[in-house]
Amino acid sequence: GKTPLMNVFYDSLSSSSSSSSSSPHQQKVHFHKFMLDVHRQMHLAQTVHGIRGSDAVLHHVLTHILQKGRILCFDEFQVTDVADALLLRRLFTGLVDRGAVVVATSNRSPRELYKGGLQRELFVPFVDWLEETLVVVGMWDSEVDYRLVMSGGRGVAGGVSVSGNDSDYDDDDDSNPHGRVHETYFIQRKRNNHQKHHQHDRARQKFDSLFRKLTKDSPIESTVIDVQNRQLFVPHASLECDVAKFSFYDLCGRAKGAADYLAIGERFHTVFVEDVPALTFHETNLARRWITFVDAMYECRVKLVVCAETAPEEMFRVEGEGGREHTDEVFAFERTRSRMEEMRSERYLRKTWVGSITESHG
Repeated sequence: GKTPLMNVFYDSLSSSSSSSSSSPHQQKVHFHKFMLDVHRQMHLAQTVHGIRGSDAVLHHVLTHILQKGRILCFDEFQVTDVADALLLRRLFTGLVDRGAVVVATSNRSPRELYKGGLQRELFVPFVDWLEETLVVVGMWDSEVDYRLVMSGGRGVAGGVSVSGNDSDYDDDDDSNPHGRVHETYFIQRKRNNHQKHHQHDRARQKFDSLFRKLTKDSPIESTVIDVQNRQLFVPHASLECDVAKFSFYDLCGRAKGAADYLAIGERFHTVFVEDVPALTFHETNLARRWITFVDAMYECRVKLVVCAETAPEEMFRVEGEGGREHTDEVFAFERTRSRMEEMRSERYLRKTWVGSITESHG
């Protein structure tokens, strides 16, 4: 996949960097987080440092970025916000003019970025600049989804499982031919008959049991997280164990963005989400927020435990005439489904939660 290839490149720079150098040479960051920091630095430049004028503010931001490293590795480069779209050309040309090297992964070719976005005609010159300045390497011909290979696609009744040795996620059934089973995705289908009623209850019981196990019978209470001078409500949390639980509509039913979800990922190492529905093209705002949420959890290496109405591949379906306007959402959600598959793999579950740690060491 794209991200592992970029990680190999980044790690090779780390191993070849001179140990005598005190300044970092490279930084690696999810593009969502990078743009949030850019807007934060622009705000600080004006309100704290008293800098006036767009050129002076941009100079301050560019200096801040390059102090962390001149080789910038961006994961999941995408453009969904009109403010970002209008800023990117000045930002990136400024970086490159100052000697920065940009490496990025994306699920879109440059020409497909921000497709259908507001005022896209103002964004097109940046697309032209990307194609002229950067070397675009396409990986679209590969038919292998490496996240699926890693997770193995194994399943058990009522939940989706992976193999591994982390006892916190073990099922009681050690007779499974694949070894010990870890369940992080539970399918709680609607009750239509006696069999589904049984599966409905079993999935929910196992989901709740895992929450109790990971919170170790510690007090569960509501709390708030400070996010950019406002408060984000967390309905169920073990502050002792750093585990939280939300309903789908807690997370996606109201206007939330990357900053909110990253704040959750930086505060809790494990996040449970219940009542995840099957979505249609009438609910694209919910789908977009779920995509952003999963990206943020992945960036922070959060362990995500889900209780849903359907399997990941059935979670967002767009059919018939009404779906033609939502090809971008379908494309993006397919990437999210693939990412959700990886997040229940043994390899992912073994990763250390990074929380607020930024991977920008030299």
